[in-house]
Parts: sequence; C-alpha cells; structure tokens
Amino acid sequence: MLSRKEFIQMSLELNLFFGRIMKEHMIFIETGLLVINSSLILEGDQLKKSFEKILEEIIAISKGAVSQNVLDSNELVTQLTFSSEVMSENNTGICINKEITLAELELMSDPAFNFTSTLEMKVDNINRRSINLVMEVIKYKEKVLTQLLNCKIYANLYSLLVDHILREARFYLKALEDIQKRVKPVNGILEQEIFWDTIMKEHALFIRGLLDPTEIDLFNTANDFGQKFDELIEKTKEAKKDDIPQITKETIEATTEIRDFKTTGTEGLLDCEIKAMAYPLLGDHILREANRYIRVLNSYLKNC
Repeated sequence: MLSRKEFIQMSLELNLFFGRIMKEHMIFIETGLLVINSSLILEGDQLKKSFEKILEEIIAISKGAVSQNVLDSNELVTQLTFSSEVMSENNTGICINKEITLAELELMSDPAFNFTSTLEMKVDNINRRSINLVMEVIKYKEKVLTQLLNCKIYANLYSLLVDHILREARFYLKALEDIQKRVKPVNGILEQEIFWDTIMKEHALFIRGLLDPTEIDLFNTANDFGQKFDELIEKTKEAKKDDIPQITKETIEATTEIRDFKTTGTEGLLDCEIKAMAYPLLGDHILREANRYIRVLNSYLKNC
C-alpha cells in the first residue's frame, strides 16, 4: 500500500513524464497525416491540447514535490527540449505550448515538502482525468492504426510506429490504474526490461528508416543498435533470477550508448547537419525515454 507521499510523488512524476509523451505522440501523428484526413488531424490536435492543459495543472502542484532523482535524470525535459519545440513548430506549423517546457525546467525538489491530504485529493482527481484522457488516446491510436492496416488512409507513418505509441499509452494507463489502487506500478524487472528494450529497439529501427539514404554511417549505427537490443530481448526472455543483475548491467550499457546516439542525433537535427525525414522534437522525445529507462535500471540495481 502506497503512503500518501509515495502516491503523490509517483503520480506527479508519472504524469509529468507520460503526459508530455502522449501530447507529443499527437504531434507525430498530426505531421504524418494528409489534408484529406483533416478530421483525424483535428481530433489529434484536440487531444494534444487536453494534455497540455492537464500538464499545466500538474506542473503547478509539482513544485518541490518531485524527487531530485527524476529531475536529474532529464526524463521530463532536457536542455534540447525547448529548442527542439521551437524548430519543430516553425517547420511543421503545429502549435506547441512551450511555456510548459520552461516551467518544467524550473522544477525543483524540496526534501521538506509537505504532502498534505488536500494535495492528495487534487492528485487523485488529476489521475482520474488522466485515465479518461489516456483511454481516449488509446481509442484514437487504435482507429488510426486500423485505418492504416486496412489501407483506408495513406500517411507518412509506419504502422509499427503507431503500434509502438499505442503500447506506450497502454503501459501508461496500467501504471495510472495501479497507482489509483495505491499499488506501486512496477512489474518484474525482466518484464520491464523486455518492454523498454523493445521500445529502444524500435527507436533504432525508426531512426534507420527516417535517415536519408546518403547517411550510411548513421544508418549502420542505428541498425547495429536494433540488433543489439534484439539480442538483449532474447537473452532477457531466457534469463533466470541469478542472471538478472548481469543482464541489467548490459542493458544499462546499451541504453546509455543509444542515449548518447540520440543526443548527437537531436543536436544534428537542430544544427541541420543530418539529412533525415525527421524533426528535432522526435529526437528529443526518444532521448527522454532512454533517460527514464536508465534511471529505472539504475534504481533496480541499487535496490537489488
């Protein structure tokens, strides 16, 4: 059973991370759809605005409440996030509430923070609304994916990408539902590693597929990362309990390497030094997911 502090802190940190991820998923879908699908574009844009609104609420009550560990991980925002949003907005024409990023960059942790019952009720309410919003997002992504798979729409979106972001939404929903039951949203470490290793592998495949054909070295590096995480997934599936610490160490090493690759890639997109069908917010997005995964892995090793 979660304590009041655990409930509040875990809820805020989960929503700060995944709320931003969800709103950016809407941006990614919107950029991939064509004008003929204007109704889907408008629906996605409204979901994006709903997440921006709830994120503003969450940030307002998160000052001092979030852990220093999460802030230090750079999973909520990075030093590249704001610039990535500016450039991506300018290049796509999609409006992005950048004030959210500026506010998150100023978040601090206060060891003496008072986790009150009033705050607990506010967080409970936000979680309930977030659950409903994520359910809407899941339905929306399922609709887009179904239409793609049935050739009802043409979009500059991989079907795997839509399936990928759908799985992340379901992961977020399950975590929210667990927290609302005052249960820690933590599966076994091997199950978590299989989930996030798959996410990292697919990030590598997406990078590979978005690069210009002339970016041969980057293509090969991305392909190598895809194979590396594929091997880690198979090793993790076959692992016994005593194997977990060693596999986790290998996973931290691989995730740190791809995190650095994503950082370089995002910087390259910002500086217009990489030829790709991508914009920097996409790079910063997958960079933050790697940052979060590294924190989760390190936390497990520290406590095992």
